[in-house]
Amino acid sequence: MCASPSTIREIMLAAAELNMVNSGEYVFFNIEIFGSMTATKQPPWYAKNDTDERNQKAKEAFTALLQVVAREPEDDEYRQFSAEVKELTRTKYNYTYAEDEPVSTFVTAFYDAVLLYAYALNDSIAQLGEKQALRQPINGTHLAQLMWGRSFKGITGNVTIDSNGDRISNYSLLDLNPDTGLFEVVANYYYGGGLQFVDGKAIHWAGDRTKAPPDRPTCGFDGSLCPDNSLPGYAILSLVLGVCVVCMGIASIVGYRHYKLEAEINSMTWKVNPNDVLSCNPSRGHRGSFHSMVKRGSQATIYSEDLNSLPGDRQIYIHFGFYKGCKVAIKKINVQNLSLNRSLMLEFKRMKDIQHDHLVRFYGACLDLHPDPFILTEYCPKGSLQDILENETIKLDWMFKISLMHDIVKGMAFLHSTDLHSHGSLKSSNCVVDSRFVLKVTDFGLHQLRRSTEDADIESYAYWQKLLWTAPELLRYPQCPPAGSQKGDVYSFGIIIQEIVSRQGPFYLGTEEKSPKEIIKLVRDGPGLMDVPFRPKVDESSYEDVNNIMVKCWAEDPADRPDFSGLKTIIRKINK
Repeated sequence: MCASPSTIREIMLAAAELNMVNSGEYVFFNIEIFGSMTATKQPPWYAKNDTDERNQKAKEAFTALLQVVAREPEDDEYRQFSAEVKELTRTKYNYTYAEDEPVSTFVTAFYDAVLLYAYALNDSIAQLGEKQALRQPINGTHLAQLMWGRSFKGITGNVTIDSNGDRISNYSLLDLNPDTGLFEVVANYYYGGGLQFVDGKAIHWAGDRTKAPPDRPTCGFDGSLCPDNSLPGYAILSLVLGVCVVCMGIASIVGYRHYKLEAEINSMTWKVNPNDVLSCNPSRGHRGSFHSMVKRGSQATIYSEDLNSLPGDRQIYIHFGFYKGCKVAIKKINVQNLSLNRSLMLEFKRMKDIQHDHLVRFYGACLDLHPDPFILTEYCPKGSLQDILENETIKLDWMFKISLMHDIVKGMAFLHSTDLHSHGSLKSSNCVVDSRFVLKVTDFGLHQLRRSTEDADIESYAYWQKLLWTAPELLRYPQCPPAGSQKGDVYSFGIIIQEIVSRQGPFYLGTEEKSPKEIIKLVRDGPGLMDVPFRPKVDESSYEDVNNIMVKCWAEDPADRPDFSGLKTIIRKINK
């Protein structure tokens, strides 16, 4: 740049606003002609009529500016000349220089120009002769040519004019000292000697750089020096089309699966035509044991229509029949206003899809009000696990007990991997045994129907009895969620293990007698002063490995309980 000091200041302020200063990527050069910007008393970034904030910004902007000025001689002759010029301007032209203000380069250039003209004129006179030169007019072209290719001693030092008529000068490079706010000479350029830095001086580069920025960006000012790694247009188009195809494919798959699911839900493959069910009269030749249902509040003892095949006199019945050649258990649904919505249909579909060796199979449901609504499940004639454990005439060794536990764990591990996620009401009364003595878990799913048919009489013995298998964290809910939780199922399994081991019913406390309501309150309240949760009595003489599993399953903190996948591995190792 070559402009007046005020213009240079405005340019530098604009550059600072464009972040061309703080980045340190740009260096600005100012060709100083007048010399006023090198004055030490009045720094060029300072404007008297401007605000302090803007002056400070200008000072920061000038850190990226380097000044190029004609070098000021340091000999006595020049200092004497400067003093005479300053005195002359004061006395003749009413102008007073500042204390450290240098004489303008124009003044020294005028002085050297007069000398050069005088030398050329003397040469011209010498060539023509003094008398002839006085008679002839001056030839300006010839006189100018006499100035070219000449060197002489001027007031500013050695003055050299090259063959093109250009003056070859010495210059100084000035940089802003950030501490003083003044420009200082940091280097000098000498004709024939190159750039020489002043001892102890260095350039302060903007942006906290330790060295000069490159003279051009790595990729050039227009980016042409870097290879174009961007994708061509056809490649971008292909990529976009490919992404669109993939997205459409994913959307199609999701849409198809959703359509297929909705079609399966609406097809209602679980729906049973009551005319296809051949109902059998359960009362003929089968007497129910009211003693069992009152003693333990068992809801699933009615499954054991065929318990007469076991030793003992307990014969419980269930309404059963035949559906498409299969013997099925018929359970009536005691619901007044049944709304068949999508959520309930989805539950029926999920129940229909579940098939496992240790889960009771769901055949379907009839929701017609005439006859009464009912559901059909696999018929298991040997009764519930609770019935078997209560029948003292049946002898169970440890191998058989562990086998029963293993069947429950395998069924529950599969149930937890399905869309149902959890059982919610696992107890010994809904673990039933089929004709091959394979234990199967029942009464899972269909939580909407179970919530509708729950007994709300909280003062009854049966209400508190059925909560003996419920985990403490679920008991603390104002109303237990019907679906329960996976960790809650593990707790229930721990209580079932205690039943299998002791054969004394759920929550056997030894000689201590407590009602189910009292037990539930103690379990729900959590650990007492002894920091031990209330749990059934553990028989120390029993199988130690089984006791360890049982205690882990009914841990107070759900996170401390194992899952059924881990339990399956543990029990498999025990049951070698």
